[in-house]
Amino acid sequence: MPSEALVTGGAEGIGWAIAQALAAQGCRVTIADLDGDKVALRAAELGAGHRGIRCDVTDEVQARAAAAVAPFGILVNNAGIGDSHLPTLDQDLTAFRRVLDVHLSGTFLMTRQVARGMLARGRGAVVNLSSIAGLTGLPRRNAYGAAKAGIVAMTRAMACEWAGQGLRVNAVAPAFVETALVRTLAEAGRIDLPAIRRRTPLGRLIEAREVAAAVAFLASDAASGITGAVLPVDGGWTAFGDFGEASRPD
Repeated sequence: MPSEALVTGGAEGIGWAIAQALAAQGCRVTIADLDGDKVALRAAELGAGHRGIRCDVTDEVQARAAAAVAPFGILVNNAGIGDSHLPTLDQDLTAFRRVLDVHLSGTFLMTRQVARGMLARGRGAVVNLSSIAGLTGLPRRNAYGAAKAGIVAMTRAMACEWAGQGLRVNAVAPAFVETALVRTLAEAGRIDLPAIRRRTPLGRLIEAREVAAAVAFLASDAASGITGAVLPVDGGWTAFGDFGEASRPD
């Protein structure tokens, strides 16, 4: 019987790549996303047996309903939003709280609900999406960085709590990923893609499929001995500690 996998924020970008990777691995995938129309189309693209549901991960009732769709053996907490990229003194508290709510509260709610069934069955794998913003200091990214750092701490806490009950919890921490959102930010002048490529030892942005491959690995039996880990998928970003351009060493 195929494993049941739930991917939040799975209609676009990294989430969609993850849904595709898990489906290719033999999972029956349920994609949860705010965009109900898009998620239904994405599920149809995956093929028969896969599902698409509309879900706001910050809503406790909707999180409970999503968790009840199937006996999920895999949960990927990918849903998230960007922050303002504004200077700290210009940042809005309402927007700050919204970023924390989607990333942290959403990950907590979805994991709490899905983990009930996993623990009852004595088996499961949760993979959370953190970021280099949660491992390093990125100026103007206060809310996003705090949220992703919180996901790292929550991943480790849950992993230690449930390790003896058959439930593994891990996270991946991507760098800048080649997605439509990142291209939009670049076009708006909010990020400098050439500078990011020079700062990255691999000399390029990460591809969504590369993040998806790491998630699929951590969710699989091949990672049966791994829990509480945070795997950077960052082209060497967090490893680089020298000065100058990482992709063009002197």
